[in-house]
Amino acid sequence: MLKETEVRANGAKSSPLEVTSWWGRALVGRRPRRTFARVFALVVVSFVLFKFLFIFIRVVGNSMAPTYLNGRINLINRLAYHWHGPRRGDVVAAGAEGTYTVLLKRVVGLPGERIEIRRGKVLVNGIPLIEPYARGHDIPPRNEILLRDDEYFVIGDNRDVSIYFTIRRNQIIGKVVF
Repeated sequence: MLKETEVRANGAKSSPLEVTSWWGRALVGRRPRRTFARVFALVVVSFVLFKFLFIFIRVVGNSMAPTYLNGRINLINRLAYHWHGPRRGDVVAAGAEGTYTVLLKRVVGLPGERIEIRRGKVLVNGIPLIEPYARGHDIPPRNEILLRDDEYFVIGDNRDVSIYFTIRRNQIIGKVVF
């Protein structure tokens, strides 16, 4: 490594931050300040993305099988519903009240709709919902309910083991990206 007082063969003085060994160049490149700036920017962008925009969750259970399998890790977009509410068919992550549990469920009922479960079918405003993603038909019947302005009706894809319930808009954490 050159000392600050040494002069290169072409007559230019070297800087104290210049790295001349091969392992130093491999680690930080020929311009350490630029490399450190890039690493710092990468750390800041990663922090912002995974603190405020995305969260990772691991699926535990089979209520969303075969769409989301037990043990699979999924990415949740926390800003997906910033400008609009969830739509029918969206898979959302919802926080269970009073716990730190996050549930993955599919939105089947929107605010203001009448929801009923009869003979293993979900009825929205009296019309059977077409659900190609649903598996199983052993759903306990439910009398008709009217969803309020901030309520959504959610249920898992594996109807034989899934529970269904209404959630409020503020319980929805985000939309499943993959």
